[in-house]
Amino acid sequence: MKNLKLIALLVIPVIFSTSCSNDDAPVNEEEVITTVTTTLVGGGQTITLTSRDLDGDGPNAPVITVSGNLTAGTTYTGSTTFLNELESPAEDITVEVEEEGADHQVFYQLPSSIGTVTYTDTDANGRPIGLNFTLVAGTSGSTGTLTVTLRHLPNKTASGVSGGDITNAGGNTDAAVSFSVAVN
Repeated sequence: MKNLKLIALLVIPVIFSTSCSNDDAPVNEEEVITTVTTTLVGGGQTITLTSRDLDGDGPNAPVITVSGNLTAGTTYTGSTTFLNELESPAEDITVEVEEEGADHQVFYQLPSSIGTVTYTDTDANGRPIGLNFTLVAGTSGSTGTLTVTLRHLPNKTASGVSGGDITNAGGNTDAAVSFSVAVN
């Protein structure tokens, strides 16, 4: 009889704990981003910078391509897109980033000799999203790295963040890619 009471005391809490799960809780799954494309249009040219990692977190490095060089002093209209090409058809993550603009920001880090970036799109609070921007190309003969970073839940009110400075942004990095660029 003692054993029966002991078993009952152990089994009853287990039954209640497993029957009270909340399956209705919303789940915000992280997006898989396999492809980041930044397109620059200006000076009669279109330059495409693409990072494609079709094995996701697999062992293969992403394939990075840059279709041309920037022209010094040229103002380029820029846009960046994010895709999950592991899905068929490819899932356009850019749509979600735009819809949840207050929770996302794209940062462009580059030396001033390569150019300067100015945001041209904003979220519902008037703060930058960064999917659209202008880039004014810097000094002829310059080479360097342009890093494109998508942050989730950055602190958009922190010092410098609205101007594109990632230093105080915080949040989580959803994607970060670096492109070698040159200015003619």
